[in-house]
Amino acid sequence: MKVVIQRVSQASVTINHAKVAEIAKGLLILVGISPQDSEEDIEWLCQKIIKLRIFGDANNLMNLSIKDVDGDIIVVSQFTLHALTKKGNRPSYIMAARPEQAIPLYNTFKNRLTALLGKEVQSGEFGADMKVALTNDGPVTIIIDSHNKE
Repeated sequence: MKVVIQRVSQASVTINHAKVAEIAKGLLILVGISPQDSEEDIEWLCQKIIKLRIFGDANNLMNLSIKDVDGDIIVVSQFTLHALTKKGNRPSYIMAARPEQAIPLYNTFKNRLTALLGKEVQSGEFGADMKVALTNDGPVTIIIDSHNKE
C-alpha cells in the first residue's frame, strides 16, 4: 500500500460539481492499493499516519500529530500511485489492485483511520472522476510504502 500524505491548511474533493469532502487543517491522503496488500498493511499504515509528528508546536517545530492538533483527514483513492513508467511513455497500472480487491481494503483503511482519529475521516469516491483541491501547508508531503518499512 502506498500513501502520499499532504499536510494542508484546507482541502476538498468535488465530484460532478458537488463538494463531497472538505476540511480545514489536517491531512489529505492519496492511497494506492496493490494486489499484495492486506489488513496488516492497513494497520501498520494507519498507526504510522496517526502518530506522524508533522504539525508545528508552540516553537513551530514538527512535534505534533494529527490528533494533537485536532485535525481532519480526507482520503482519496489513487491507483496511479502504482504506475510503472520504466518502458515507453504510457504508464502501466498492472501493479494496482483491481476494484473487487481494492474497494474493501480502501473502506477498511478509511474506517480504521476513523477509529484511530476518533472522528469521521472524509473521502472521495472510489473510481470517480474527482477534482481535488488543496493548499499544501509548508509544503509538507510524505510518501510511505507499507512494503518498504525500513
